[in-house]
Amino acid sequence: MSRGASLCRVAIAYAVAIAVGFAWLVLGPSTGQLWLDSLTADLLATLVIFAASRIHRNSSFYDAYWSVIPPLLAFYWWFDAGTVVDDARWWLLMIVMVAWSIRLTGNWISTFRGLHHEDWRYPLLRERAGRLEGLADLFGIHVFPTLQVFAGLIPVYVVATRPGEVFGPLDLVAFVVGVGALSIETIADLQMRRFIHSNESGRSMDKGLWAWSRHPNYFGEFGIWLSFCLFGLAADPGAWWVMAGAVVMLMMFLGVSIPMMERRSLQRRPEYREVMGRVSRFLPSPPRSGRT
Repeated sequence: MSRGASLCRVAIAYAVAIAVGFAWLVLGPSTGQLWLDSLTADLLATLVIFAASRIHRNSSFYDAYWSVIPPLLAFYWWFDAGTVVDDARWWLLMIVMVAWSIRLTGNWISTFRGLHHEDWRYPLLRERAGRLEGLADLFGIHVFPTLQVFAGLIPVYVVATRPGEVFGPLDLVAFVVGVGALSIETIADLQMRRFIHSNESGRSMDKGLWAWSRHPNYFGEFGIWLSFCLFGLAADPGAWWVMAGAVVMLMMFLGVSIPMMERRSLQRRPEYREVMGRVSRFLPSPPRSGRT
């Protein structure tokens, strides 16, 4: 199947998923809790993507869900809540979110090879699950990330549905963090793309931002979710629990995503161990001698 035909099938699956989720919000039984109704709709849409993944035997159907759904949920909350929110805070938050969504989704589209290709991590997870591979696919690759992203959107929900405190310095800090994180992600991806297309692609990337962090893209992604949390705290300083989503993201990056990437890098390029010895694992810092 060609890349264009593959993208068309993915787009149709997402259109159906979004329609199913929206239909539930409009026509389904209400719990009286906007967040719970939204979570239910989000999970139903996830099941549609899961069905498409199983039909095409490719769990990479889910990849763009991470960045496509958050702005839709945010705008639905804002529209449905009927609460007067701080316009400056809301629109600064949404500038960060929409820019992040466009960049991440666009990056996925530009690197999408077609439905003959699947993210290398998914077959590995299913293989490890053995006879329970279907459950691993459903919960590990589809449902858990949906719940994780939803948790990361808790502060966005707070900003969208509560009047909140007046606009203040923390809002500006949140915006600067978001723009900085977006810049780091963008630059890191561009540098990696140029490196892959260079004659040095057989080596380990250790230039530019990648000389300061072995995973600057993950660091930037965490910064986006931290930015959302700061906006949430600006709206409700006592709502410490809005940080839960960013903490979950950080745990996922440090405990799952980075270890998997590092093991694969060592298997493919043993010299990567030398990079590990002088480049920070996550938090950017000047290159050094010795191990991390």
